[in-house]
Amino acid sequence: MMQQLLHDLGPSAPFLIVGLGNPGARYERTRHNVGYWCIDRLAQTSGPSRERRRFKGLLSELRLDRRRLILLKPQTFMNDSGDAVAASARWYKVPPSHLLVIHDDLDLPVGRMRVRAGGSSGGHRGVDSIIERLGDDGFVRLRIGIGRPADDAVDHVLSPFSPEELTVIERIVGAVPDVVICILDNGVGEAMNRYNGVDASEPESL
Repeated sequence: MMQQLLHDLGPSAPFLIVGLGNPGARYERTRHNVGYWCIDRLAQTSGPSRERRRFKGLLSELRLDRRRLILLKPQTFMNDSGDAVAASARWYKVPPSHLLVIHDDLDLPVGRMRVRAGGSSGGHRGVDSIIERLGDDGFVRLRIGIGRPADDAVDHVLSPFSPEELTVIERIVGAVPDVVICILDNGVGEAMNRYNGVDASEPESL
């Protein structure tokens, strides 16, 4: 099952790639919005891309390595991300097996990322909302580490990265197109083997 997710489904089949975050300038540079940053980086791979506001989100389309990708940044707040994802998936007829969700993760240190095939939300409210609205947890996730604080997690996820952390996060975000291509062309298992052990705090790791 793992190898079937986002793999060998044909270049004409659309894939929905979702980056989670909160809308508005207040949240733009916060840790919780790293999923948005990844979608913006993907959009740049095919030149300027026009975003359209539909289904409670910002949508754009591109071709990446012969694949048709639908890029989505939900414009609900994080806890209602599933509204935009479910509506977009219905319109484009995208099953959970064609869905990749990119989101921040408190349980991973800054510089780490994890590809995961299906399963629980791990306590992430945005992923919880997607599972609830789809009625299915069988989609791929790309988790971007933001570190877990010793005190208040809410304040932490809504705070900016330090300059040193931002340098590391920019390496991760810059690698996202390669990670997505690996998932699409080689399967989730290969992407896990290749990227789950990477520590981007080491400049030569990516």
